[in-house]
Amino acid sequence: MRLCHLDDLPDGDSRGFDPRASGRDTILVVRQGRRLHGWLDACPHHGTPMAWRKDAYLNAARDRIVCGAHGAQFEIHTGHCTLGPCLGQALTPVPLTIDDDGGVHLAATPFEETRP
Repeated sequence: MRLCHLDDLPDGDSRGFDPRASGRDTILVVRQGRRLHGWLDACPHHGTPMAWRKDAYLNAARDRIVCGAHGAQFEIHTGHCTLGPCLGQALTPVPLTIDDDGGVHLAATPFEETRP
């Protein structure tokens, strides 16, 4: 499933996506150069959405993902919580691919993989 074009996500920025058309972003993507890091948009503390406003997933230094509800901080490249109430837990990864034309796609359907 195509999410966007790589040029739609500026280097060092983040963006939320709603691939299931559920009315809220369920995936967050952070771009670092040509590398993309995809995560389910759910804090492991209570499963709440991460952004405090649309597409606002990063701290001021842009080197950590931050939960807007709890202030928990996560490493961008691993998803591991480094500060906050879910210390030791991690975000759920979402595999992404970039095609030759710069299209960003879900590599698999993360919703099926995370169902109990």
